[in-house]
Amino acid sequence: MAIVKHLLETKGMDIVRLGPDATALEAVQLMNERRIGSVLVFEDDQLAGIFTERDLMTRVVAAQLDPASTRLSEVMTTPVACAAAHTTLDELRKVVREKRIRHVPVVEGGRVVGLVSIGDLNRAEHDVQEQTIQYLSQYMSRA
Repeated sequence: MAIVKHLLETKGMDIVRLGPDATALEAVQLMNERRIGSVLVFEDDQLAGIFTERDLMTRVVAAQLDPASTRLSEVMTTPVACAAAHTTLDELRKVVREKRIRHVPVVEGGRVVGLVSIGDLNRAEHDVQEQTIQYLSQYMSRA
């Protein structure tokens, strides 16, 4: 059964982070530059929160706050739903669906080692389905 650790080994373990005093504008610029939907917020090497596209829309834009002066500590999501490296992809998919979240930090040995998005989960599921289709096609062609 596929686990989060295997997914991270395939996709990479790059973590995009900012401090709680960074502004929403700085976060959005970084997210646009990296073409990602969230940044992790760390304080003293500890995960303090996550700032996502949804946070931008609901907590900054809709609240008519100035992104250039709004600190991430004011608008980030906390607490952060995290997954263990040994969590199965099916378990993680269920959490993402039930909590209606799109980005989940992965924790191993008490530290964040990566981030899994709903897109990563969809890609992994697609790959499994492709392998199954290939296997079944080969099986049918031999019959």
